[in-house]
This record gives sequence, structure tokens and C-alpha cells, in this order.
Amino acid sequence: MKTQIDHLVVLAQSLEQGVQWCEATLGITPAPSGDPAQYGTHNRLFKIATPAHPFAYLEIIAIDPQAKAPAQGKRWFDMDDAALQAAVATEPRLVHWVANTDDLQAARVALKSQGVERGPAVHAKRHTRKGVLHWQITVREDGQRLFNGALPSLIQWGRPDDAEPMRLHPRNTLPRSGVSFQRLVISHPSADKLAAAYAALGLELELGGVALETGPANITLELRTPKGIVTLQSLGI
Repeated sequence: MKTQIDHLVVLAQSLEQGVQWCEATLGITPAPSGDPAQYGTHNRLFKIATPAHPFAYLEIIAIDPQAKAPAQGKRWFDMDDAALQAAVATEPRLVHWVANTDDLQAARVALKSQGVERGPAVHAKRHTRKGVLHWQITVREDGQRLFNGALPSLIQWGRPDDAEPMRLHPRNTLPRSGVSFQRLVISHPSADKLAAAYAALGLELELGGVALETGPANITLELRTPKGIVTLQSLGI
């Protein structure tokens, strides 16, 4: 089972707010990406890949006021949580990350062995200029991220029977953005439990500028941008 960083998630109160924040903070304008409809959200994506993290991109996501709420369960990434919505009312915030795997079901079982229920696999797709992106992503019925967003949601690209799951990935559809991943530091009071979960998934965090520490809940992402080095933090939400 191969598991690695796929993307980082920034939550905004509105997509317009998220785009304005991105322009002011990172110095780029993220392009429209085409959104999956089942959770009533919309987003913007841009590539932050490096040789150490070749799949990495950043997602700015918000509730779509024109879309229907999901028929069952909650929106992904805790987006229905009142405290999380209040935290991003004035400014978008880094809230979560997603890891891609070549065997999502095995990854779910591995987490269950650690007493963690990451949620069932939900199928989604969206159209791009290079074809249709298909993926499966774990979404709990309660929508919770777990561990203050420090435990990644799991994603597997391609159809369930696709022999080449990474054949079409957002990295193949997104242009270079001028922003690149530099460092990710994850801090949590339950760092020992997170370390065991990461190990069960096969995540090698010590490689490529990623660290796990014991301390107050926080996700810190360092990016190289047209405005210089910029640090984003979750601040425990």
C-alpha cells in the first residue's frame, strides 16, 4: 500500500472570499476547477507539487449557496460544524489534508486496526479539459475530520477497477501556479495515536519536509509563493 500527501484543504466562508484571500496572501488567482455536486460545495485548486510531493495541490473550498445540502449525512471536512464556520467567518483557514493511496479499502482496514473509523468510500467525478477525473474518498456520515483535521481523509484516484489509478490526477490537469510546498508540521496532543495511524497507512512523514510533534493541535503548512515564504496554520480548529 502506497500512501502520500495528495492535497491540503483551506476552508472559506464563501468561494469569493477564498479567491480574494488567495490573491492577497499567496499572490496568485486560482482558476475554476469544476466541482463534484454531491456535497453542495464548490472549490478552486492550484498545484503546489515538488519532487518530494509530486501530487500535491491546494484546495480552497466553500459551501455553495446555490447547491442543495447533501441528502444524507453531513458535508465533508466538518463544513457543517458551527465552530468551524465561525472560525473562517473573517478569513479562510487551513483545516485539513488528504492522503492518496493505491488501495483505499486496505487503508480503511489499517485505520480500523488502530481503532479509527475513517468512513466509507464515496465515489465522485468531475470533468476537466483533459478528461473525466474519477475518485473515491472517505467521508464519515457525521462529516468529521478527526484529530482536529490532522488525520488525513483518504482518496484513491481512478475508477474502482482502474488498472492505472494515477493515470489522470489533478496534477495532470492543473498548470504550474508559482506556489510550491516547502514544509508541513503537524502538532497534536495525541501525536502517539496519530503516529500509529500514519504508520498503519504507510505514510513516511519524515521524508520531504513533513514532521509530527506532540503539542497543541495545529497544522502548519509552509509555502514558497510569489510573495515569498508564507505560513498557513489551522490553529487547532
